[in-house]
Amino acid sequence: MEKVIKMTLLFDFYGQLLTERQQRFIELYYGHDFSLGEIADQYGVTRQAVHDTLKRAGKILNDYEDKLGLLDKFMTERNKITEALELLRGYRQDPKPEQLDRVEKILTEITELSEE
Repeated sequence: MEKVIKMTLLFDFYGQLLTERQQRFIELYYGHDFSLGEIADQYGVTRQAVHDTLKRAGKILNDYEDKLGLLDKFMTERNKITEALELLRGYRQDPKPEQLDRVEKILTEITELSEE
């Protein structure tokens, strides 16, 4: 997964656990494509301070993901839903009972994942 996308998703899941400054720097850098220099100028700090803050925040987000696994769970469920949708679309074109069986299995797996 591309780093910018991963950081954005991690921020969506765990961003509220960061300090306000870390949150703002992540939003500006990854969400609004500001450079380190632009953020530094806006906050009256050095580019190195911005870099260090982003690096520390990224490590914190990754540590939360390692412990809680919310992004991984989300991506697994998303992939299963995509597969089920493709099977249903295929079923419209060429109905085969095994397609519905697979969709039922996928939805059962998602339901069981959600209950964990």
